[in-house]
Amino acid sequence: MVQRVTFEIAGKELILETGKIAKQANGSVFAQYAGSVVLATACTSGSSVEGLDYVPLTVDYNEKYYAAGKIPGGFIKRESRPKDKEILVSRLIDRPMRPLFDKSFGREIQVVPTTISADMVNPPDILAIIASSAAVHISDIPFNGPIAGVRICALGDELIVNPTFEQIEKSRLEIVVAGTKDGITMVEGGASEVDEDLMIQALEKAHKVIIELCGIQDKLRELVGKEKLPLTELSVKLENSDVIRSAAYPRLEEACFVKGKHERHAAIHAVKTDIAAQYAEQLTDEMQHKLFHALFEDMEYEILRSSILDKGRRVDGRGTEDIRDITCEIGLLPRTHGSALFTRGETQALAVTTLGTVFDEQIFDDIEGDKRENFILHYNFPPYSVGEVGRMGTGRREIGHGNLARRSLDAMVPSKEEFPYTIRVVSEIMESNGSSSMASVCGGTLSMLHAGVPMKKPVAGIAMGLITDGSRYAVLSDILGEEDHLGDMDFKVAGTQDGITGFQMDIKIAGVSPEVMKKAMDQAKRGRLHILSKMNETINKPTDKISEFAPKIVTLKIETDKIGALIGPGGKTVKALCEQFSVTINTENDGTVTIYGKNSKDAEDAKAAVLGIVSDPEPGRIYDGTVKRIMEFGAFVEILPGKEGLVHISKLSRQRINNVSDVLKEGQQIPVKLLEIDKMGRLNLSYIDAIDPDGAEGKK
Repeated sequence: MVQRVTFEIAGKELILETGKIAKQANGSVFAQYAGSVVLATACTSGSSVEGLDYVPLTVDYNEKYYAAGKIPGGFIKRESRPKDKEILVSRLIDRPMRPLFDKSFGREIQVVPTTISADMVNPPDILAIIASSAAVHISDIPFNGPIAGVRICALGDELIVNPTFEQIEKSRLEIVVAGTKDGITMVEGGASEVDEDLMIQALEKAHKVIIELCGIQDKLRELVGKEKLPLTELSVKLENSDVIRSAAYPRLEEACFVKGKHERHAAIHAVKTDIAAQYAEQLTDEMQHKLFHALFEDMEYEILRSSILDKGRRVDGRGTEDIRDITCEIGLLPRTHGSALFTRGETQALAVTTLGTVFDEQIFDDIEGDKRENFILHYNFPPYSVGEVGRMGTGRREIGHGNLARRSLDAMVPSKEEFPYTIRVVSEIMESNGSSSMASVCGGTLSMLHAGVPMKKPVAGIAMGLITDGSRYAVLSDILGEEDHLGDMDFKVAGTQDGITGFQMDIKIAGVSPEVMKKAMDQAKRGRLHILSKMNETINKPTDKISEFAPKIVTLKIETDKIGALIGPGGKTVKALCEQFSVTINTENDGTVTIYGKNSKDAEDAKAAVLGIVSDPEPGRIYDGTVKRIMEFGAFVEILPGKEGLVHISKLSRQRINNVSDVLKEGQQIPVKLLEIDKMGRLNLSYIDAIDPDGAEGKK
């Protein structure tokens, strides 16, 4: 039986429908908002695994080109591996939903939201978040939801709910907020230097809408919800748990505060190994072994949190607002266009900037339409950065962290008109112990400034954490990996000295009060300004000259009716210029001409040639000309590419001469003055009027 619920948001109707399509899934929802439609399904495996210490959840968001009436490009005319955008939306859905599944369910869960209609006006990602939650909520999969998502943009001082693509383009703040009826659990977005107060207002407005969107999912569950499957409760307990705990706890209290990440892990491992040896026979059982390790993690959790809440002491000895030592270096790599090494404690990013041309721009072929980006940031997290052996490659983590760093820097990157280069920043994480994405923001700023990129302002980022027991709380600046893993909130803030440019937050508890959020934002600002001050000591403005190894780019504007003359019949003229000066010339419909050369001389010479082609000869002006042909009555001289005039023999010398060849030779460079353009458009030139009475050549 088909059931549906509706809700009006931003003046448009949101429809959630089930019972017609994909009925064999554990849960399926057909969600429509204006002309955009997402079908979300939720399925689970038939068997459960007892004692799983993680949630085996997979979210696979995908977009079909037919949704927008398009056929995929390339030779293979079908959708293939996930695009970066699809991976980023999958993460937007996964992050707020994952904490609401119970580990004791013990079964694989797969959520597949598919965009099957796109109106090119309303982004389908928010619809996918809502549809995914609704599909799980009405299914028999245990879920402590529902959740909902909403996008908030700021147009001027007005906060817009679920803006269109056009409104997003014009906004100075864009965030995606997800959460439950009880509170916000995830935020992701970017901005153009907005203040902390506006960010908090946006979050509060988003949560009011989220509460209503969760309400309509509850209504749908009341109509068609299935009975939830049972959880797989552990049938065994850790034997001798009290004895093990009493022996290990005091030793762990010392080991957890050893300075240095690897030293600390080694100390904890030594305690664990020693205690395990005493119960070796018991731990041969796989389940007992799992429970033993779970007990140690619980003890670490208690020790870290109680130390912070009771004493304000963190595992590395810092106070709650202290930031680890920071060092910045630039110019490490001799042949790259820009390089920087940013180190904060045991987190280190090597950021490298490469400058390219318009032909190096990133091309996106999405269902919303093709677009180009001239600022690219790639993030790499090799296994050696945490002292491990592992597979190399680009996964969802790399794409997600890279996107956050890119958005954080994007607002401060100059426009193509100001700086006509394609900019690629690569952040190679050399070490990691807390917020390598924010280290990528700091390193990216340093390397771009070193490369001569005229950034509007330097950008820095900081990762913040939260520890709370319900009545007390502590906000932590510059969190470690352990504090992220064992804490209640992880949020990253990037920005300039004047405002926020990037924001990401994940909350593991039911909700965070406005008071806590305000304190966290203020503390993050102080931390960000401290990091910026350290960066500015190394470099705070772009270097005067870009690298000699970077391409040289010259831009100029010509009249649109001159574009044809520059290109020439069949592109003959522009091709000849490219070959003559060893450059590449790109002409746009608005008359912008961009010249890419291997060195400045080639680019500037090509520019002069272009100006010559598109410029109209001016009577009275002196030109550098080239003698093309010698006749009995004078010489024809080219003053501009394709534009020749006659220097009559009488205008070659102040003394009488018998032969033109006595004064000039073909190919000779001479100054000539344009006397007039006659009624037939012919150019009359003079050599003697371009030189002074003593015979020295005149100047332009």
